[in-house]
Amino acid sequence: MNIGIFSGSFNPVHIGHLALANYLCEYEGLDEVWFMVTPHNPLKEEVSLMSDELRLKLVRLAIEGYPKFRASDFEFHLPRPSYTVHTLDKLKQAYPQDTFHLIIGSDNWALFSRWYQSERILAENFILIYPRPGYAVDGNTLPQNVKLASSPTFEISSTFIRQAMEEGRDVRYFLHPAVYEALRQTNL
Repeated sequence: MNIGIFSGSFNPVHIGHLALANYLCEYEGLDEVWFMVTPHNPLKEEVSLMSDELRLKLVRLAIEGYPKFRASDFEFHLPRPSYTVHTLDKLKQAYPQDTFHLIIGSDNWALFSRWYQSERILAENFILIYPRPGYAVDGNTLPQNVKLASSPTFEISSTFIRQAMEEGRDVRYFLHPAVYEALRQTNL
């Protein structure tokens, strides 16, 4: 199977994540998208993260009933901080029958050279870039194993969701209903 690895803090998962993953399955040749909930992104402050268990629970609630999505705690069982290169190596060992495609935004592609062992990730893996506002990518200059998706852009961020909820704003339509309800019940 062609499996997209959508790594992120999903702090929380929102409709932008879900719509993008849906698009990548339906239009970019992925059989499944695995939402790889990361315990700690080396480029982000760990302090602002909701608990690993809560973020994983919210992803599971968001994707329930859609057979092409899977919530994954795979990185929870790897050394921290988690590095993408190690995750991809371990995934290929655990699932040698599958082909993995790392899903990243064009904003991350602009920073890709700063990633730990980025050259090896690029040399040994397929990468699928989705567009982000303000970060244009010339698809004609990409290596053969890197593809630029023509997906719609979603200007929704988890930071926006958290801030809005902290301010007492009703942002239910930015979240899957089950995620919104779970966050509301946990007073976030």
